[in-house]
Order: sequence, then structure tokens, then C-alpha cells
Amino acid sequence: MMSFGGMQRVPTQASNAVFRRAAWRVMPLMLGCYVIAYLDRVNVGFAKLQMLSALHFSDAVYGLGAGLFFVGYFLFEVPSNLLLHRLGARRWIARIMVTWALLSMGMAWVSSPTVFYVMRFALGVAEAGFFPGMILYLTQWFPAWRRGRMVAILMAGNPISGLIGGPVSGGIMHSLGGIGGLDGWQWLFLIEGLPAAALGIVVYFHLDDGVEAATWLDDGDKAIIRRELAEDGAQHTHDTVRATFASTRVWLLCLILFSIIMGSYTIGFWQPTIIRNSGVADPLKVGLLTMIPSAAALIAMLCVSRHADRTRERRWHVSAPALAGAVGYCICALSVDRLIPSMIGLALAAAGVVSALPMFWALPTAFLGGRAAAAGIAWINSIGNLAGFVSPALIGWLATRTHSLASGLWLVACSLTLAALLIVTRIPARLVNR
Repeated sequence: MMSFGGMQRVPTQASNAVFRRAAWRVMPLMLGCYVIAYLDRVNVGFAKLQMLSALHFSDAVYGLGAGLFFVGYFLFEVPSNLLLHRLGARRWIARIMVTWALLSMGMAWVSSPTVFYVMRFALGVAEAGFFPGMILYLTQWFPAWRRGRMVAILMAGNPISGLIGGPVSGGIMHSLGGIGGLDGWQWLFLIEGLPAAALGIVVYFHLDDGVEAATWLDDGDKAIIRRELAEDGAQHTHDTVRATFASTRVWLLCLILFSIIMGSYTIGFWQPTIIRNSGVADPLKVGLLTMIPSAAALIAMLCVSRHADRTRERRWHVSAPALAGAVGYCICALSVDRLIPSMIGLALAAAGVVSALPMFWALPTAFLGGRAAAAGIAWINSIGNLAGFVSPALIGWLATRTHSLASGLWLVACSLTLAALLIVTRIPARLVNR
């Protein structure tokens, strides 16, 4: 049920059918785009297994370069999302995808730390606005009480990219090294950049700029969606850009997301290294083993999101998975050279952080609307994603200094614990549980 003016309104069979139809039209393409986006963002973690020795990079160089993506992302996130709000999702998301595809493929010719840093920064600039643009786009189709499962479907691209990308990346590096005079890690960037360009073209011709542009909906269907969106929008407390940046709640959510993403990109950038350090040398075997945490994360995410929408409870559906992720990283830190405990820890960590992230986005979208949603979602995401810079850079530096990943993993566990505590102590249930 959905709430409006203090009352509970039961959705009709007709409205459920319309939103189900909208989901089948919108979500498969969005999911495909996010799978490719996440794969291109973190495939440097697989390339690292060969790239560092080939180019004589240290863990610190790798960590800084991997993280510089998020500096470019941070600087251009808000203007990119405001442009999407103004120009429409179809053209802007297509532009983003084609641009990042070309830059991702260009990573194959990195030859020095400086070029590595520049290319990672440029890739972040190119992709800026993609994820918050997707979240903003969902607010234009689904009211808050229906949106939790849609965000979870979108972010299922994270574990799905692991299920697909792990064995594919490992297979490319295992099989194509030396062909055409290129190393396996170079073929990895070249091949995995192509799907983003292809999907960018599909987005341009297939994605609708909102409900009114959808020719596959009749006037009655559009009226149903407009009505539910209007009722949902009446509960927003922040509708201007100025109110967004002045809100202590928005800044608190920035800190919470930062703490969760510290855990998320530890999986993305360091999981292959954790598995290799436990005694698995072959990139193909490493890739196959990454399917285990990804499968656990996908199952957990779908179960948690389904339960959250059914109970209409939001806070504990973010904080409990975050705590589970913290426990997983503690297990990894205690067993850095043992395969089975490391895989158990990785599975728990991945299930926790990947489940927490889509549930987190039910929090800001519960009170942000209009241009405030465009700016606020982008700002929260850009600040939170700075953890994508801090996490690999700090863990890489600690690994270089201590010759172990354990200290970095303990730090990430503390970060996830902080996120869970802030949610249950500082976010009012009445604000977000709807």
C-alpha cells in the first residue's frame, strides 16, 4: 500500500499492471547498462594481476590510479545530472556511455603512472552523472513505495557484472596474451569497452524521456502513473537546490554513503588480489572464484529489497547488511592467506555491501523532489563516491607499507559499522519508511 495525506491507499490491479509493464520496458535496458558500467569501472582490478608487473607499478600506484576515477566523477557529477534533467535521459546517458567506452578501450595503451592517472581521471569525468542519472530517471517512473525493488534490479548489475565479468576477464587474460602483440590485460580493456558503445546507441534509440514521451502507453496508463507520482511528490520536504545543499540530512547521507562505498569498492578493486594472495595464481581460476561472492550478493540483494518493499521498512534494511559486510571483512582480515575462510568472508562482505547500497537510495529519494532530486542525488552520490578514491588509494598505501591487506580490511570494517550506527541513530523512521 502507499500513503497519502496520512491515509493508506490500496493500489488497484490496473495500476499494478501498468507499473509492471513499465518495469519490463525500462528495467532490462537500464540493468544492462549498469552491468557494463560497473564492469568497465572495476575491470582494472583484474588487469592489475598482469598490468603491475608488466608496467612495474606498485600497489600504491595502482590504488591511486584506480581511485582517481572518482575524483573526475566527483567534480562533474552534479552538473552532469542537472544537464540530464534539462536535456533528457535518452541523449545524455547515450553520450555518457559512448564517451566512457572509448576511454575505457584507450586504457589498453597505458604505459606509465602518469598516463594511468590521467586516463582513470578522464574515465571518471566521462562517466559522471551515469548512476545518479539512472536513479533520477527511476523517480520519474516509480513512486517511492514501488522504487526499492526497481533500484535493487538496477544495482543487481553489480553482482551480475561479477558473475559475468569475473570468468570473462580471467578468460581473456588467460587466453589472449601475446596475440597481435598485446598482453592479456590490454585485450581486457579493448574487448570490455565495446559493449558500452553498443548499448549507448541502443539507449539513444530506445529509452523514453519520461512517461509523457512513452508512445507505448495510452492516456489512461499515463494518468495512472502521473497520479501516483503526484501523490508521492506531495510528501517531499526538499524541492529546491538551495534547500538540498543547506540540509543537514543530505550531508549526513553523504557520510553514510561514503562509509558504505568504502566497502563496495574494496570488493571491486581488491577482490582478485585477495583471492590471489590466498594461493590462487591463474587469472582464469581467480575469475571463476569471484563468481561465488557475486552470486551470494545477487541473492541477498533481491531478498533484502523484496522484504524491504513488503514491510516498507528502510533503515534496518540498510544498516543490517552493512554490519554483515563489516563481519565479512573482519573474516578476510583474519585469513589473508587461506582460501576457504577468505571466500566465506568475501561472500559475506559482498552480500552485505551490495544489499545495503540499493536500499540506501530509498532514504534520500523519500524527501527530495524536482530539481532538488537532480542536484541532491548527484551530490550525495558524488561525495559518497569519493570513497572510491579513498578506499583503493588508502588500502594500496597500507598494503605497500605493511606488505599485507589486513590493515586496510579492518579499516573498511570500521567504516561499514559507522554507516550502520548513523542510520539507526540519526535517520528518523517516519521520514523514510513508506
